[in-house]
Amino acid sequence: MTDQYAAQDSPDTGAGNGLPDAAAGVGSPSTSAGNQEPDPAGRESSDAGAQDPDAATRHLAHKSLEADDPTGWFEELYSAAADGRAVVPWDRGMAHPLLADWVSTAQPEGAGKRALVVGAGTGWDAELIADLGYDTIAFDISPTAVEAAQQAHPDSKAQYQVADLLNPPTDWHRAFDLVIEIFTVQALPIPIQPTATRQVSEQVRAGGTLIVIAAAREDDVPDDEVEGPPWPLTRASIDAFAKDDLRLIQLDRAPSPSDPTSYRWRAEYLRD
Repeated sequence: MTDQYAAQDSPDTGAGNGLPDAAAGVGSPSTSAGNQEPDPAGRESSDAGAQDPDAATRHLAHKSLEADDPTGWFEELYSAAADGRAVVPWDRGMAHPLLADWVSTAQPEGAGKRALVVGAGTGWDAELIADLGYDTIAFDISPTAVEAAQQAHPDSKAQYQVADLLNPPTDWHRAFDLVIEIFTVQALPIPIQPTATRQVSEQVRAGGTLIVIAAAREDDVPDDEVEGPPWPLTRASIDAFAKDDLRLIQLDRAPSPSDPTSYRWRAEYLRD
């Protein structure tokens, strides 16, 4: 395994404060609003979202957590965004630069292979993977996010569907040659992350590859000092994706160009 603590900037257009850049595909779909992230329910929240999307997102997430519904805010945010009442802070309008860089370097061949994109949001990462020839399933817990992806990519080769990372379809188990996880696990409270991590890993088939991109946190920062979302991943959390015969073979850690104090992991795993 190569462990690179790179000093160079990695292309990253995500929020410098580390808010998740991708939609979440976890938990139980909420019927209160509509898409992948929180929807400002009140007028005041909607106005705040227009002024500061990151703050509005955290406000919605905290309300959801207080209601013991750690994933309900995803649908609320996407629903509000669909109505023009909110902005999804991590909707980049393109594939994540760290994923695009991996594709450019690794040049994976997708013909005859299957791929799974976790927490696909509005679909930009999934479109990149599908264009490589992979038979691609891209899922999100938010029905509104899935609908937005289908509308944004009407001629897509990817299959967009609603699913729950914490309880995925049984026929997905170890069924994919490539699994892409970008900022979904970190959007979940720390106690839920081990379950989400295990489910991500369990979808990779023998000989398959897993790519994980996440905000980084130092191992010596206590969990109770992290106020999410997001809840960035420690090195130990990155190592936790490697289980059974799934091995970590490449790890890069580089500063975000928008905030030199904020780092991103990009990890590549291979199942023997």
